[in-house]
Amino acid sequence: MDVELNETQVLVQKTARDYATRVIAPQAAEIDEKECFPREILRGLAELGLMAINVPHELGGSGAGVVAAALALQEIARACASTAVMMSVANMVGEAIARFGTDAQRQEHCSRLASGEYAMGSFALSEPDAGSDPGGMRTTARRDGDHWVIDGAKQWITGGTYAGVYIVWARTSPPETGARGISCFLVPGGAKGLKVGRPEDKMGIRGSDTVPLEFDGCRVPESALLGQENGGFKIAMMALDGGRIGISSQAIGVARAALAESVAYAKDRHTFGVPIAQHQAIQWKLADMHTQIEAAQLLSMRAAWLKENGKPFAREASISKLFASEMAVRVCNEAVQIHGGYGYTREYAAERHLRDARVTMIYEGTSEIQRLVIARTVLG
Repeated sequence: MDVELNETQVLVQKTARDYATRVIAPQAAEIDEKECFPREILRGLAELGLMAINVPHELGGSGAGVVAAALALQEIARACASTAVMMSVANMVGEAIARFGTDAQRQEHCSRLASGEYAMGSFALSEPDAGSDPGGMRTTARRDGDHWVIDGAKQWITGGTYAGVYIVWARTSPPETGARGISCFLVPGGAKGLKVGRPEDKMGIRGSDTVPLEFDGCRVPESALLGQENGGFKIAMMALDGGRIGISSQAIGVARAALAESVAYAKDRHTFGVPIAQHQAIQWKLADMHTQIEAAQLLSMRAAWLKENGKPFAREASISKLFASEMAVRVCNEAVQIHGGYGYTREYAAERHLRDARVTMIYEGTSEIQRLVIARTVLG
């Protein structure tokens, strides 16, 4: 793996950092407190080419690659985790359509995601009773002439209220076929028969719109099928593998924010006549936080580099996601401790970072699922 960034990667990273610092960070606390969907911020990200980073130029994307996407997500997450997760999902949707879609599907959707014409693209895989086990999916799609009719429910859909297009997984073969009987469809926002539920009242990433979806006789044309019939599981797993790199990047960004604020607080806060940064107990906490972040960074970059270079990366993505998410929770917890009583109040951002970090151990595959994936490779 080449640890030196190329010119494009440095440019994307700097672009994301500048925008995050100038535009996003000053609004982050309000986005969290008021649960604001940051529409204008996402439009600004699109104008900078950050909503379809790994989508080819000819489809409207930046074509900058997986490493650049991971670096950009870190910078956005450092400012606002809510914005970062929506950016991550939108990038994942655009990349999946670019890779598995027909020419017509690519032309219709990729440029709209990249340009911000679509406020969001959403990934509708999880269900109320089928999260880590997609083989238990109950949503169905049946043929009716030259259309498909979708019925069922989806859960935990990021950006679902505002999506211009949804990638929806549904069962197209009998339940006994398990994951081998699942297909994938592109459903436009506002489609008849699609109902968007009430946003979830979440612990963290409160500015990230998260909703349930209901499909009641939702008709889409035959051309809405993404990939092959009964080939949806492969698309889901390949998208999730890449998505795990995105979530590890989000976790790293949140942890970096928590560390930076802890350092600033430690230099400013005095006890026993000196800044607490001079106390060995605080120094060791900061050193451990920094070390863990740097380790997560290398794991994330390794997974991103492997994917970008067309090499197997599923195991490395799981390792990265597992380590980075659990690291972020530890680091943010220490940040609250360093801030003392103030860390438990909304006057400081430490408590928000801890709330935002916690979900990274859950979505895109829980820590338990990542351990199963990794263990299988260890056991052969």
